[in-house]
Amino acid sequence: MIRKIIHIDEEKCNGCGLCAEACHEGAIDIIDGKAKLVREHFCDGLGDCLPNCPTGAITFEEREAPAYDDQAVKQEQSQACMKPVSRLGQWPCQIKLLPAEAPFFDGAKLLIAADCTAYAYANMHEDFMKGKITVIGCPKLDAIDYSEKLTDIIRNNDIKSVTIVRMEVPCCGGLQRAAENALRNSRKFIPWQVVTISRDGRILD
Repeated sequence: MIRKIIHIDEEKCNGCGLCAEACHEGAIDIIDGKAKLVREHFCDGLGDCLPNCPTGAITFEEREAPAYDDQAVKQEQSQACMKPVSRLGQWPCQIKLLPAEAPFFDGAKLLIAADCTAYAYANMHEDFMKGKITVIGCPKLDAIDYSEKLTDIIRNNDIKSVTIVRMEVPCCGGLQRAAENALRNSRKFIPWQVVTISRDGRILD
């Protein structure tokens, strides 16, 4: 059938994920750093996602598409309530593997997290990763200073904020210092905060 449905211009999309969050029907996913309409029969054509797109990548079009399936949407939403959802918005996520510049960094809220935090803190995806671009590392295991790479990421991209999530253990101090050095070396004034996770999974500050 011919009906109104959204169109996503991948050239304009920066992969921020705001449209996917705004789409209550779950029609949009972030794949390889770009928003994609992955379930056409979940798109109701009302455009809740449009005003949330900061780059104007989403518009309406009329074309051949399957009918909106309200029953399937409700079933998916019911199942989603019973299972966790990944909030990882890009790949790769390891600091040492990430490029210094990428579309998904444009306008991003950056989460710099120690590897172990995702295992110690049960609700990592919803409480910290949702709506952010997540980069992870462990200076003890990698035995490197992340300062230079993080400086390049912050300096070369339009980063809106930085959240550092670390464990209470001393080795995580290296990640925090690298992030703080990167913020200082970038010469940008960006809101930032540090959150420390205890070994038994509590937020300490």
